Amino acid sequence: MPTNAATLHLVCGKIAAGKSTLIRKLGSMPGVIVVGEDQWLARLYPDTQNSLEDYARNAARLRAAMGPHLIALLRAGLSVALDFPANTPASRRWMRGLFEQAGVAHQLHVLDVTDAVCKARLRERNATGEHEFTVTDAQFDQFASHFVPPTEDEGFDVVLHRD
Repeated sequence: MPTNAATLHLVCGKIAAGKSTLIRKLGSMPGVIVVGEDQWLARLYPDTQNSLEDYARNAARLRAAMGPHLIALLRAGLSVALDFPANTPASRRWMRGLFEQAGVAHQLHVLDVTDAVCKARLRERNATGEHEFTVTDAQFDQFASHFVPPTEDEGFDVVLHRD
């Protein structure tokens, strides 16, 4: 049961599904702090995000470091829009621990976007050079092969977004 009005906003969707765009919108609301995985990873581990294995290792380190800070923000009454992918049961378990330890509500925003749309957006994003990471179609496919949508039995408060 939530003990304060803060909310942890989570996002689930493949690369270029619109997770960061949604997080920015949520972050524009009063009292909401945005915390973005890509920004932190790019700054903490420059030039070392070259494979799925690199991402998994660096993301685990970042989550271990950020977890207590995120819980503290939530306990202080600030909502957090967490731009970390909730794309696997393991990542969602970590996120559940955050809102449960903080005693706050949560919303799991699931972006249901086709691979074709994601890849088209990805190519546009890569062309601008504005994103921290450039991702190829092959890398998209590799990451997407590990994507597991949430199930009802995981017990999340899901908000579904269809493209």
